[in-house]
Formats: sequence, C-alpha cells, structure tokens
Amino acid sequence: MLDLILTNKEGLVGDVKLKGSLGCSDHEMVEFRILRAVRRAHSKLTTLDFRRADFGLFRDLLGRIPWDKALEGRGAQDSWLIFKGHLLQAQERCIPTKRKSSKTTKRPPWMNKELLCGV
Repeated sequence: MLDLILTNKEGLVGDVKLKGSLGCSDHEMVEFRILRAVRRAHSKLTTLDFRRADFGLFRDLLGRIPWDKALEGRGAQDSWLIFKGHLLQAQERCIPTKRKSSKTTKRPPWMNKELLCGV
C-alpha cells in the first residue's frame, strides 16, 4: 500500500505507521492492521443444472420463433438483445437451477468429475 488506505467501514483499520519511502519514489509505505477477525464467507452459489435440462423443449421453443420476422430491419445490437431475451426465457423454462455452498465445494463450480479425470 502506498500513502492511502481506503475502507468501507469505520474502525476497520488500526495501528497505521508510515515506513519510509520505497526506492526513489515520493510515496511512503504504509503498514496497518485490520481489526476484525478473518472469517470465511460461505456464500451460496446458484448455477444452472444442465444434467436435468430439457434440451428438446429448449430447441422446440427457440425453433418456434420466426427469426426472419423477429429480426427484420433490426441492427446488430437490437437483434442481439431480441435473441438474448428469447434465449434467456427458454433457459428459465428448460434448465433448472441448483444451489451450491462454497463451504462444501473445494473446487470451482465448472470443474466436474469428468474434467478432473481428464487432468
């Protein structure tokens, strides 16, 4: 840290000491302590559960849309927003979600057993 400590809570930082300049810089090093106990956040992560997805219905829903008419006369940005909207609606109907706790998960959510075996 050089010269400045920013925090979002008052009283979070203490024992602030300037430790001299770093090399030829006109900045000074700042030493400080964080005054709270470190705790691990156990957030719940919501992910798509592709194993339980109904891809047949997904294809059917997107196949029913008359894309020529839906995108006719639209620019790239408008076409993308229309396509994205239909895609997300189909996703909500066809792909369920599941909640994972980071407390029990030791690996990233995208790392499944198949990938682990391939590594």
